Amino acid sequence: MNARTSTRERRDFKIIDETDEYIVVDKPPLLLVHPSKPDGAATLWAELRHLLAFEIAAGGQISIVNRLDRETSGVVLVAKTTAVAREFGLCMHARRVTKEYHAIIWGWPDWESKVVDAPIVRQGKVDRSKIYLKQTIHSHGAKAVTEFEVLRRFRKHTANGESFSLVKAHPSTGRTHQIRVHLASLGHPIVGDKIYGPDENLYLRFIKTGWTDELASKLLLERHALHASRLRIDEQRDWSSALPKDLSDWMERGKL
Repeated sequence: MNARTSTRERRDFKIIDETDEYIVVDKPPLLLVHPSKPDGAATLWAELRHLLAFEIAAGGQISIVNRLDRETSGVVLVAKTTAVAREFGLCMHARRVTKEYHAIIWGWPDWESKVVDAPIVRQGKVDRSKIYLKQTIHSHGAKAVTEFEVLRRFRKHTANGESFSLVKAHPSTGRTHQIRVHLASLGHPIVGDKIYGPDENLYLRFIKTGWTDELASKLLLERHALHASRLRIDEQRDWSSALPKDLSDWMERGKL
């Protein structure tokens, strides 16, 4: 790579790569990307503003190219200049950016690979929904395509001795919650998913009470097991992140 790798690190994320034009970070789970409430919660955006204060003072900016959910970990690309933000935006729009995710799901699929081509829309637009952000598959939705591949099947010593799988996901479109919705539609929701997992009421309960032992017994993980493992624009700009410790440790712990 021509890019220089920075050794600078912040408490809430690790820097994968950095140049004068962009910075690529490995976002941990449970860190918001942008502020959502005026409660002063830590965000990737705020951490980047602090880290890149000199660049911003010299006329730079922070443009987060691929936004991840709070619970999703992994590669995040951030443009430092208007010109590069525009270039990356055009690449995203033209679908020239390859994204790869890893997810731990419930059950053992009866397929090794599968392509899901199913449009997605916010559920509240076509039906009743207790959760504003919840998405659903519907013919009136926007086109959404995801390719899945099973990487590993395993069992864990849980209350019912359930089976699980590690899968790789390649979304060719970027709809809200796309991978989570498509996996749930296959009958294999992501472990820890409060909205698309065993019961959407668990999400409402979590909002009201926070994480509890009851939620832990049903969801198994405090966050949904989804990791943005790779982002590629071209041969020179190709970044990856290994499965984080919380997910790799969970897979190995209590394995049968």
